Amino acid sequence: MHQLIDSHCHWDHPRLQNLQPDLWQSCLDQGVTQLIVPATQASHFQRQITLCQLNPHWHLALGLHPYFSHIHSSDHLQLLHQAIVAHKPVAVGEIGLDFSPDMSSKRCTQAEQEVWLLAQLDVAQEYRLPIIVHCRKANDRLAQLLRRHAFAEGGIVHAFSGSQQQAQAFTKQGFKIGFGGTLTYERAQAMQRLAIALPLADIVLETDAPDMPMAGSDRSLPNRPDYLPRVLQQLATLRPESVEQIAKQTYTNTQQVLRLD
Repeated sequence: MHQLIDSHCHWDHPRLQNLQPDLWQSCLDQGVTQLIVPATQASHFQRQITLCQLNPHWHLALGLHPYFSHIHSSDHLQLLHQAIVAHKPVAVGEIGLDFSPDMSSKRCTQAEQEVWLLAQLDVAQEYRLPIIVHCRKANDRLAQLLRRHAFAEGGIVHAFSGSQQQAQAFTKQGFKIGFGGTLTYERAQAMQRLAIALPLADIVLETDAPDMPMAGSDRSLPNRPDYLPRVLQQLATLRPESVEQIAKQTYTNTQQVLRLD
């Protein structure tokens, strides 16, 4: 049995909590022994905090997601400061940029997103925390802002979608690249090529549960963290290393970048 860390799981989501306690037992049965639980908005901080206090293997991350930039406020940023001091999350996240066309319906401009990103980079630097990054259609701009900000704490670029050159712009700044269910789709040729090209030391595994379903899954049902071994197996079919080597290295990668005990 391989020990795995799901580096991005919205464990507090009601669709997953409705499956408890059987789901956590299934995770353990599948070797998924730790979860990183990122935030999206301040109104969910307390439910995450309360949940993660129940198990030391459920690791709290707190941040303000770009998708909700139109509802974030200075009060929420202050809550983030207070929660970090009180509850010591492993990362600031999920933060970042989302320049995909559907964001226009959220009345959320790129400039507004950048304001919230930079404010939270300041927070992460103040508390010397890594970040968990959401980035869609904005890889070059995000990498540029991280360089300008001289952000030195590193982190994870979750559900990465982009070129090898763009991925390396992040890994050179101390980031790991997250691979999840999308890798399991036959049509995901570009992502599979990237998974082959990157050094194994730059890769972490994730599910983004209850989102980002695996190939062949029933889309009416939530994606689950106990499906993480499917991502591991797919990576092992692509790369020269054994399943055991990939499991061990990706586990170590997540531990190191998020400074887990």
